[in-house]
Amino acid sequence: MFIKDLKNCKEFIAGDNAILRELLHPDKEEINLRYSLAHAVVKQGETSSRHKLKYSEVYYILEGKGIMYIDHESVEVHSGQAIYIPPNAIQCIKNIGHSDLKFLCIVEPAWRPEDEEVL
Repeated sequence: MFIKDLKNCKEFIAGDNAILRELLHPDKEEINLRYSLAHAVVKQGETSSRHKLKYSEVYYILEGKGIMYIDHESVEVHSGQAIYIPPNAIQCIKNIGHSDLKFLCIVEPAWRPEDEEVL
């Protein structure tokens, strides 16, 4: 059995300027996964940097609301929604709420620095 507590995950600033904590990554734990799972936070009034990944990504909004930008589209998002981001799509998310915007990031295959380009 493998259990990892969010409060025990080291917090760092990701390339897109979101506050990130990696929960599951097959390169960092002895787990048999093809994807990575991270917890992200964008502070009130802030926007993550525009970036794109070589592979698809899913955001699952836990708390707050924002505007999700994918290529030339934008839509308001809120807790309880899952957002599919296609491979190579230019993306960012803006927090438009009155508190932190918190969401999970799922990347398959697992996220690697060489697969991301910050614009």
